[in-house]
Amino acid sequence: MIKYVMFDFDGTIADSKRAIVSSWNRLAKKYRYKEITFEELDELKKLSLKERSQLLNFPLRKIPVVLPQLYKLFLEARHQVKLFDGMKEVLSELGSKGYKVIIISSNSRDNILDFLKLNEINNVTKVICSSSFFGKDKLIQRFLRESQLGTSEVIYVGDEHRDIVACKKVGVKIVWVGWGYDSIEVVEAAEPDYKVYTPADIMKII
Repeated sequence: MIKYVMFDFDGTIADSKRAIVSSWNRLAKKYRYKEITFEELDELKKLSLKERSQLLNFPLRKIPVVLPQLYKLFLEARHQVKLFDGMKEVLSELGSKGYKVIIISSNSRDNILDFLKLNEINNVTKVICSSSFFGKDKLIQRFLRESQLGTSEVIYVGDEHRDIVACKKVGVKIVWVGWGYDSIEVVEAAEPDYKVYTPADIMKII
């Protein structure tokens, strides 16, 4: 029986595309990567992470160096981050039905807590973050161990290919959401357990 619903943050709860674009472009100018426009995001969503890095002239090995800087700029652009329509209602309904909600993200904890406060979201039990872009499987595993939970007692909701890969590694079922950063073309081969295209559909699965 599911007790905890684990959410990704960017692209799942928060529509942070404009903040990410503006923050990325500031970094791109500094490091001579390719800048992007907001309109180009739909095409980028269809590319793998490797293809995106090639297009943007950004070596993936630079992620540990660039990511903290990106999230610092993201905090400055937080006024551009919006709650996806319907997500506040989903989070509230989960709480009212007795599910515990946590967020597991590679964004910074300060960014997420600031966003939750601004949007008056009060029923998130825990926010777990990592500076590692590919470390979500370890965060999930640690949370399960520390909370003495089995994999059948949790479910993850996320929007990216790497979310699916992380969940498969630890044996946790995942709901992929169709309004985030990775398109269906990118994630389909990874075989998410569930696919949804509106926040309300999350409740049907839970």
